[in-house]
Amino acid sequence: MKKVLLLLLSATILFSCEEKAPVQVDGEAKLEVTVMWNTSLVDSIESYSPLVNAEMILISEYGTRIESTDENGIMNLTEIPSSVYQITARKAHPNIPNVLVVGNLNDIEVISGVAVSDSIFAKPISSTGICINEIYSVGPANNIFFFFDQYIELYNNTDEVKYLDGMQIFRISSSRAYCSHYSSDVLGLPGGDWTGEGSILGITYAFQFPGRPGEKNYPFEPQTFLVLAQDAYDHSKSVSTSIDLSNADWEFVSQFDAIDLDNLKVPNLFNISECKPGEFQISLTSDIIVLTNGRDTVLSDGIELSTILDGVEYQTDATKNISLDERVDRSWVQSPPKYSGESIQRREKGVDTNDGLLDWEIISFPTPGWQ
Repeated sequence: MKKVLLLLLSATILFSCEEKAPVQVDGEAKLEVTVMWNTSLVDSIESYSPLVNAEMILISEYGTRIESTDENGIMNLTEIPSSVYQITARKAHPNIPNVLVVGNLNDIEVISGVAVSDSIFAKPISSTGICINEIYSVGPANNIFFFFDQYIELYNNTDEVKYLDGMQIFRISSSRAYCSHYSSDVLGLPGGDWTGEGSILGITYAFQFPGRPGEKNYPFEPQTFLVLAQDAYDHSKSVSTSIDLSNADWEFVSQFDAIDLDNLKVPNLFNISECKPGEFQISLTSDIIVLTNGRDTVLSDGIELSTILDGVEYQTDATKNISLDERVDRSWVQSPPKYSGESIQRREKGVDTNDGLLDWEIISFPTPGWQ
């Protein structure tokens, strides 16, 4: 009898000490987003209709999730994990080529057991010129630290010929001013307007297309890609998992570096840096790339914002603060792991909404010259 009572007492103590099951289970959150888009033909008159069958991109700590709106322009999700979500709605304009209807919601907090409802008011946008369309920086799958197959891809998202004469490409990753032009008391994050004078600072490398801005010697055809290779070489001959860039459109070549490879069949961008004579290399996982029209030739005081055509900041660390001035881009791009053979490119070729986190995606392999 005593043994029975002892067992019952032990069981009572055991179960009373157990942690109680949570009332709400993560993954039970609900989210409803209604998407309307501005169909107005006149700016002074606003008219909205549901954005039917739009692609919905949700980005959170759990990664990227793709959904869509229904026939009423509504995305209704249940049993999703609690998190803070960045959401974008996208759809090709039904009547106008090369125009996308886009709207965003930022920092939407979704909590388990709570139904969240919000709206997106989207509007038609189009790119007005040349943009950075893909950045391949991480190197192929290998264990010998090979990353010399890096490239940057440009896209002319217009219906007219553009000209590359005098345009400049920069790597912005320094916490020091270009050639130490400024004293240490004005130093800040790379890509920031440290002095409030309308210029971003932190130049690491500076390369330029031949010619002068305004000349028309180097055409960039409409709706086409251009691949700018670190080295225009068939890198698969060195590492089997790498890519062939021997037919790249342009090649970065530093005339100050005697051992920098130069494919004589590919035209060159040349080094214009006074203090970085080496070849053009970018960080595998965290960097800023900026494209300008080349009209700012005095780089000691930074790059004038008015000359910037496009800028992209990519990084792997989601907790790191963005450094690039928000007038160039409002957020950063998620980068793949180094030596993964993956790349980053715009979700829609040439479409730039100045929100890198939502404009770009990771792709499983590089696509130089196509998408």
